[in-house]
Amino acid sequence: MTNTIKAEGPLAGVKVIDLTAVVLGPLATQILADYGADVIKVEGPEGDMMRNNGVSQNPGMSSIFLSINRNKRSVCIDLKTAQGLQTLTELIKTADVVVHNMRVRAIERLGLGYEAVKAINPAIVYCAATGFEESGPYRGRPAFDEIAQSASGLVGLQLANQPDAPPQYVPSLIADKTAGVALCNAVLAALFHRERSGQGQYVEVPMLETMAAFVMVENLGGMTFEGNTEPPGYARLLGGGRQPYRTADGYICMLPYSLPHWRAFLASQGMEGLLDDLNITDRHSLNTHVRTLYQAVRDITPTRPSAYWLDLCASLDMPATPITRLEELPEHPQFKAVGLFQTAEHPTEGKIRYVRPTTRFAQTPASVRSLAPQVGQHTCDVLREAGMPPEQIDALLQAGVLRQSDSQNQGASS
Repeated sequence: MTNTIKAEGPLAGVKVIDLTAVVLGPLATQILADYGADVIKVEGPEGDMMRNNGVSQNPGMSSIFLSINRNKRSVCIDLKTAQGLQTLTELIKTADVVVHNMRVRAIERLGLGYEAVKAINPAIVYCAATGFEESGPYRGRPAFDEIAQSASGLVGLQLANQPDAPPQYVPSLIADKTAGVALCNAVLAALFHRERSGQGQYVEVPMLETMAAFVMVENLGGMTFEGNTEPPGYARLLGGGRQPYRTADGYICMLPYSLPHWRAFLASQGMEGLLDDLNITDRHSLNTHVRTLYQAVRDITPTRPSAYWLDLCASLDMPATPITRLEELPEHPQFKAVGLFQTAEHPTEGKIRYVRPTTRFAQTPASVRSLAPQVGQHTCDVLREAGMPPEQIDALLQAGVLRQSDSQNQGASS
């Protein structure tokens, strides 16, 4: 396979200039790339900092970078030079979308703010992933996943759940990834609008506000209603609510959710009278007493092994699953059956494992067409396609404004 990645998928023909780094932006642009967009990842000579975070066999090609930068072409441009900025401007003229997660003031100082980009490409969809919404007093402050987790109320949920325990971050880049999905959705919506109207536009996706909205979906609680004195939070999940159940030989997830589930489960344990004792007759009364029911289940699950409870739940058509460890995921029977985990030969990293696109399009399937590139792997190809003369490319390479890596990405093959 050549360095020109064959366009396929629902976004085939869409060109994205990707000025993002770390996780939030690259995850969003990888989804666009999986859907068929031609994503041009613009990197400076030092490359995306995430190239060196995670597990690495070779410098600059870490496990995290490989995970969120497939299907992209890397162009290495030194944007600290006037020639580099002019080169990027020429690329932007040919693009449909520009995405960045720089601070707004910083990208404006570069001369690549929305108004400047719109002047050279009026139909551009220009999407900025910010830490804090620009209309607020926190605009321009640095923001990372831990900041968003803490300020959005996510870490505070633990204080509502376990007031005496020290708060902890969720051990996942959940704010980056949640905002990344929102960023992808925003680009898709803006492209749809442009398809209908012919108009490009400026789009802002702020991480903190996105994460706060995500947290509060189920946790507004009493704050929803003016004058209501009930606290925020979803009682079913807090204060002794939902949690894995200990069994005689481990832990499982078991979820009697509906009233019929509860009746059947309690009857199987000779506890059918508990619903009557608590006067549970409908969903409202069930929610009122659900933590009492959860505790009753926690009292009995340690008396039997996990297999007993999982078999019982299967017989009752009640949701349940073992707790799967990370290293066990590739062997999960569901994931094996659908081929979620794939392997391919990377030209510099050898055989690697990755998770395929999970959205299934019947007519325009998403796909993995190439693996994550080295810094500047596609510089010359992309600039030639944009109409830059070969002698000009050579001169910029000699001047150090551009960089072209030696390795050629041969694409993904299972």
